[in-house]
Amino acid sequence: MKLFIDTANMQEIRDGARLGVISGVTTNPSLAAMEGIGNRENYRAAVQEISDILDGPISVEVVSLEAEGMVAEGREIAEWIPNPWVKIPSTVAGFEAIATLAKDGIKVNQTLCFSLNQALLGAQAGSFVVSPFVGRLDDIGQQGMDLVEDIVSVFRQQKIETQVLAASVRTSLHCSQAARAGAHIATVPYKVLLQMVQHPLTDSGVSRFLSDWGKAGNS
Repeated sequence: MKLFIDTANMQEIRDGARLGVISGVTTNPSLAAMEGIGNRENYRAAVQEISDILDGPISVEVVSLEAEGMVAEGREIAEWIPNPWVKIPSTVAGFEAIATLAKDGIKVNQTLCFSLNQALLGAQAGSFVVSPFVGRLDDIGQQGMDLVEDIVSVFRQQKIETQVLAASVRTSLHCSQAARAGAHIATVPYKVLLQMVQHPLTDSGVSRFLSDWGKAGNS
């Protein structure tokens, strides 16, 4: 399972890239707004800066609600960087836009997926990757990871090539569960990436090694 970082913060992307474990980046209008990116030109500049930092897929979301606008935005985004994935929502207009963009050869990340049926429709329309939102389903009392498992299982059974990207990941446990479920990718906030590193036995082990080394007369 590959790991993407879910942020529009340049420092977090640089720090994640230095770890050597990040294969791509996912962004959305909310993440961009959190970083003070307030218009299309600034958003394009930010995406291009991300592309300079990390050589991997960058998911960029459209903001239009109608299919025609989504297609126009998607085609524009596809020209911004070498490896774009255009994020299209799982709506009626979205599926229409996915079908058009897929025919153009543009890779689509079908976002805001909350059901197996939405995932199946997106795969038929031509989504390159589908993103079930785990944490948001957890928020309403459902088991978000169950949806990831269902999509992976059905796609394998039906020999569907669309990849599964576990999104709205909130904890390091979500990452482990996504890997067990067979997700191709999990996209995580930087703080969750750091949580994946941490273990108290690692910390205590390093401290003991250093202590023993010092007792042996080394400085």
